[in-house]
Amino acid sequence: MLSRLTRPQTLAVCAAPAVALLATAVLAPLPFSVAQPGLTADVLGDNKGQQVITISGAPVRKTTGQLRMTTIEATSPDTRVNLPQVIDSWFSSDEAVMPRDAVYPSGDDVKEIEKFNQKQMEESQDEATRAALTFLGRQNEGIDVTLKLADVGGPSAGLLFSLGIVDKLDGDGSGGDLTGGRVIAGTGTIDAAGRVGAVGGVPLKTQAARRDGATVFLVPKDECSEARSELPEGLRLVPVTTLEGAVDALVALEKGTGRVPSC
Repeated sequence: MLSRLTRPQTLAVCAAPAVALLATAVLAPLPFSVAQPGLTADVLGDNKGQQVITISGAPVRKTTGQLRMTTIEATSPDTRVNLPQVIDSWFSSDEAVMPRDAVYPSGDDVKEIEKFNQKQMEESQDEATRAALTFLGRQNEGIDVTLKLADVGGPSAGLLFSLGIVDKLDGDGSGGDLTGGRVIAGTGTIDAAGRVGAVGGVPLKTQAARRDGATVFLVPKDECSEARSELPEGLRLVPVTTLEGAVDALVALEKGTGRVPSC
């Protein structure tokens, strides 16, 4: 004999699998990382008691102002982010949800990822040094550059490393500083030819820059619109595609002559 279920009973029976499915979805780990503004470091100064840029084999200028590289801080690659965390971060102004693969290489082995990020940083430092010395025409002079930045990985400080080397060796080319005494921040990879590449997490980096006193932010040109979408008040965006363009923009800004590009 079949018995007929009342409507409330039918809803209850049908809802049971749906509730279980929803609970599973809420608690299931998702392939995302939650990121927030990270530290910034003045490449013209020291960081955690160590000079960031040390140059030997050539006279070094005494600089004023700051050139601050920027970072983001993301949840560890082995941290499992679930749906409530994603939703909370989505509506937060100082957090961002990013695909884990955009933050870390594939895989969850923390030590392997740390090694990978450290290798990227070392390669970025080599490229930044070559780009700066080539830009200055001093690549064959036996100048030795050592770059140290503790607890930071990845290639996105390349542009700021190059600018720091240029400022310490040559300044604006006529006795002044590239910074003009300002706090300049920025981000961007760089290759040996001086080409600037895009990075991730730019809106978070602009927040970190403004928090730490920057009034100008150098951004890879391709990421202008992203940077502009959540730009902190009081921070001026300057798009760049090359080291030469970045130097020209800073000199124009310092001297108040020439055109300073904007996003």
